[in-house]
Amino acid sequence: MSRAERLLDLVQLLRRHRRPVSGRKLADELGVSIRTLYRDIVTLQGQGAPIEGEPGLGYVLKPGFMLPPLMFGEDEIEALLLGSRWVADRADGPLALAARDAMAKIVAVLPPDMTRRVDDAVLLLGPGRGIVVGAAIDLALVRRTIRSERKAQIAYGDGQERTSERTVWPLALSFFDHVRILVAWCELRQDFRHFRADRIIRFAPLEERYPQRRGALLKAWREKEGIPPPQ
Repeated sequence: MSRAERLLDLVQLLRRHRRPVSGRKLADELGVSIRTLYRDIVTLQGQGAPIEGEPGLGYVLKPGFMLPPLMFGEDEIEALLLGSRWVADRADGPLALAARDAMAKIVAVLPPDMTRRVDDAVLLLGPGRGIVVGAAIDLALVRRTIRSERKAQIAYGDGQERTSERTVWPLALSFFDHVRILVAWCELRQDFRHFRADRIIRFAPLEERYPQRRGALLKAWREKEGIPPPQ
């Protein structure tokens, strides 16, 4: 394990503890000597990590500390590469471009040895089926509406070619290999509904915000569907 990876593991370990934890316990969990543990804590503090405590009393990491991308481990870099390449290959234009830009920013600050591994990635993206998005709607507009927690008026065609007008509270976009699903509260049905993006004929955001916070609505939707919360 490289020192950078060990420092990352130490930060992650401290994040799991809300109360001060002894240096000995940290050293044992990391599999290093207590002397090495103390040196690593001093190094992290020098890099700006708000670690409070001292030998004999224990250490705690104050919330809000963000690690720079160069502190990612090898598996984390591979995961980011695979995810960004999937999005770049199979998402709509603006989201695909955002994935490429985000990965370029991360690669720009990686150490040289990590940068070389980006080009020699272990995890490769296989060929996928064609994406059915729906020519009539702009998914970037849908995402902006979701973030602003605003209602939307949609025209939706079902599998029997029947069209209905609905007012919905857009909550999330679910990405499958070849189709996108809008998760929303439907005022017509007074329940959560799933709308295929390729069957939404028109999507018009409204100025009115929906009356509950999106986080609470998503939690209720997950409980109804039996979907565990994201990790």
